[in-house]
Amino acid sequence: MSVSGKAFDSHLLKRLYHYTKPYRKMFYGALVLTITLALVAPLRPILTQYALDNFVTTDNEKGLMWLTIAMIVILIVQSCLQYFHSWYTNLLGQEVIRDLRTSLFDRMMNFKLNYFDKTPVGTTVTRSVSDMETIADIFSEGLIMIIGDILQLVVIIGVMFYMDWRLALISLSTIPLLMIATNVFKNKIKASFGDVRTQVAALNTFVQEHLTGMRIVQIFNREEEEYKRFDAINKEHRDANIRSVLYYSVFFPVVEILSAISIGLIVWWGAGGVIREEVTFGNLVAFIMYINMLFRPIRELADKFNTLQMGMVSSERIFNVMDEEEVTHAGGNYAPERAKGEIEFRNVSFAYDFNNGENHAPNWVLKDVSFKVNPGETVAFVGATGAGKSTIISLLNRFYEISEGAIFVDGIDIREYKTESLRKQIAVVLQDVFLFSDTISNNITLLNKDIPLSAIKDASEKVGASVFIDKLPGTYDYYVQERGNVLSMGQRQLISFIRAYVYNPAILILDEATSSVDSETEEMITRAINTITQQRTSIVIAHRLATIQGADRIIVMDHGCVVEQGNHQELLVHNGFYKELFEIQFKHLLVKIN
Repeated sequence: MSVSGKAFDSHLLKRLYHYTKPYRKMFYGALVLTITLALVAPLRPILTQYALDNFVTTDNEKGLMWLTIAMIVILIVQSCLQYFHSWYTNLLGQEVIRDLRTSLFDRMMNFKLNYFDKTPVGTTVTRSVSDMETIADIFSEGLIMIIGDILQLVVIIGVMFYMDWRLALISLSTIPLLMIATNVFKNKIKASFGDVRTQVAALNTFVQEHLTGMRIVQIFNREEEEYKRFDAINKEHRDANIRSVLYYSVFFPVVEILSAISIGLIVWWGAGGVIREEVTFGNLVAFIMYINMLFRPIRELADKFNTLQMGMVSSERIFNVMDEEEVTHAGGNYAPERAKGEIEFRNVSFAYDFNNGENHAPNWVLKDVSFKVNPGETVAFVGATGAGKSTIISLLNRFYEISEGAIFVDGIDIREYKTESLRKQIAVVLQDVFLFSDTISNNITLLNKDIPLSAIKDASEKVGASVFIDKLPGTYDYYVQERGNVLSMGQRQLISFIRAYVYNPAILILDEATSSVDSETEEMITRAINTITQQRTSIVIAHRLATIQGADRIIVMDHGCVVEQGNHQELLVHNGFYKELFEIQFKHLLVKIN
C-alpha cells in the first residue's frame, strides 16, 4: 500500500476513530468545548462595539463598568474553556497512541521472522515511536482544532455580514490572495514533511545499526568513514527541516502583510464612513478586531492541515505494519500438556522466495528432507555453512512456513498444534545468546512467575553456572548490561542453558552452542549439555564434531539435502562426507598419530 498523505482519508480516520471508543466521553467533550469556544470567540468584539457606541459616546460610566466586568468574565470563561479543551485533546491523543502503540507492539510480537529479515530495526522503531507521536497531533493539533477553526471562521464571517455587509466584503477582499498563498504553502510543506519523515527513519536506522555494530566499526578502524556517512545523513535531515522552516518563514509574513492590508482598507473606508455617519465608530473597531481573529485561524489552518496530513501519513504507515500478512499463525487446536518428543520431517522443502510471485524457480534452502527423531534420542546435524541446518530449527518452531512436505511432532502435523503450545514444548539454545538489560534471574525466567528462585539455583548448579554467578555482586540479582556484554561468551551461553533447563522442554535444540568459546569453556558447556539433554529429545547442530560424537545419530547435510545418517563410527566406516569433515577437523591429530 502506498502512502497517499491525504489530509482526509475516511478509511484511516475511521480506523483511528475506533481507538477513541474507550474514551468516547472525552472525545465528545472536546468537540463540545470546540463548538463552545467558536461561539464565544465573537463576543468580545460585539461587546467592544456596544460599549463604544452606547456607553463611551454617552459618557455612561456605570454601563461601561458593568460591560467591562462582563468582558472580564467572558475572558475568564474563555480561558477556562481553552484550558480544558487543550487538556482533553492532548489527553485523548496520548490515550489513543498508548493503545495504538500497544496494539502495534502486540502485533509485531507475532510477526514471522520474515518481516524482521526484510525490515530494518530503525524503521520499525520509527513506526513505533516517532510516527505514533505524529498521530497524537491529529487529536491535539489536527482534526478537532481544524473543526474549531473552521467553525470559528463561519461564526465570525456571519457576525461580520450581520453587522455591516460592506465592511465585511472589504475585510474579506484579500482572502483570495490568502487562499492562493495557503494552497502553495500546503503543497510545499507536505513534500517537505514527507522528506523529514523519510530522513528520520534513515537516521534512526543508521544510528541503531552502528551502535549495535560499534565493535566491528572500531575493530576495522572505520570510525572516520562511518562518521562521514552519518554526517551526510544528518545533513540531509537538517536540510529537510530547514526547507520546512523556510516555507513557514515565508508564509507567515505573507499572512501578516495581507492582514495589515485588510486592516488598512477597513481604516481607510471605515473612517470615511464614520465621518459620513454611515458607519459607527464601534463597528469600525469591532471589524479591526475581527480581522485579527479571522486571519489567525486562516494562517494556522494551513499548518494544522499539514499536521493532519502528516498524521494520516504516519497512521497509514502504522496500519500498513499492523496489516502485515507475515504473522505467525495461531495454528490448530491441539495443545498437549507435554509432548513425548518424537519428531519427523517428511519430504520437507523450503525456500524463502517460494510463491513470491516472481517468475523464476525457488532458491531452495531445504530440498526433500526426511528424517525421524525418536523420543529421548539425541540427534546431531552437521554440514558446511549454508547446508540448511539452522533452517530446520526455524521450521520446527514455525518461525517460517514450510513450502512443501510436512513436519510431525508425536505423529501430529505441527500445523494442527496451537503455535503457543508447540513452542512451549521446544527450547532453543542459540549460538548468539541474547540477554536483556535486566537481572540474571529475569533473563533466565523471562519474567515467568511460575519459576521460583529455588528452581533457578538448582538448574544453575546442575548446569555448572552457579560457580561464576555466586561470585557476581548480587548473584542472581546482578544486572547485566545490554545484550549481556559484561559477561563472557561462555557465561552467557551457560545462562541460556539454565533458561532452557528451567522451562523443562520436551524437545531441546542446541544451535552451534560451543562454536564461539575456548576449549576450557567448551568442556564446561559440554558437561552442561550432557546434563540438560537427559530424558528429553535433543537436536544438536555443531561445527565441532568432537562435541557430537556421542550422539545417538548424526545426520549429515549438504546443500539443503540429507546425504548421510548414522552414528559416529558408522559414518567413519562409510567413507563419505562425514569422514571428510572429520579428517579436516582432526588433521593435526591424525598427523601426530601417524
